[in-house]
Amino acid sequence: MQKNFDDLLQTRKFLLSKIENLTIEQLNNIPKGFKNNIAWNFTHLVVTQQLLCYKLSGLKCLVSDKMIENFQKGSSPSYLVSLEEFEKIKALFIQLPIKLEEDYNAGIFKDYTSYTTSINVTLNNINEAVSFNLYHEGIHLGVILQLLKFI
Repeated sequence: MQKNFDDLLQTRKFLLSKIENLTIEQLNNIPKGFKNNIAWNFTHLVVTQQLLCYKLSGLKCLVSDKMIENFQKGSSPSYLVSLEEFEKIKALFIQLPIKLEEDYNAGIFKDYTSYTTSINVTLNNINEAVSFNLYHEGIHLGVILQLLKFI
């Protein structure tokens, strides 16, 4: 599992480096042919990791219900993210994978409600959730890299 935690943090640091010089307008821009923006994809990664790992383990998510509502699967950008809000999101983006590893090592993930993803992969425990989350992060990394070409 250590490799998964290391890869998650490394992927997030890489993604952060790709967007660090963008303006809030660029982060919120939805290019023609796309249905969302970099800010949405970025925050969606924060939310999804929380839902897959914490919520399905019967634990409280470490992000607000409002964030979950606005950035969960099936949502789309419903407002322009402010610079202040995005700074908080960036902090969570790096802090939450570290907290996930700490919580995992502390043994807090005891239960798990099986969940079948939109690609028909069933997650049965926290180990499978952490592994699948890496796959999900890769999808959205690809989307963000595409979006960067159009802003």
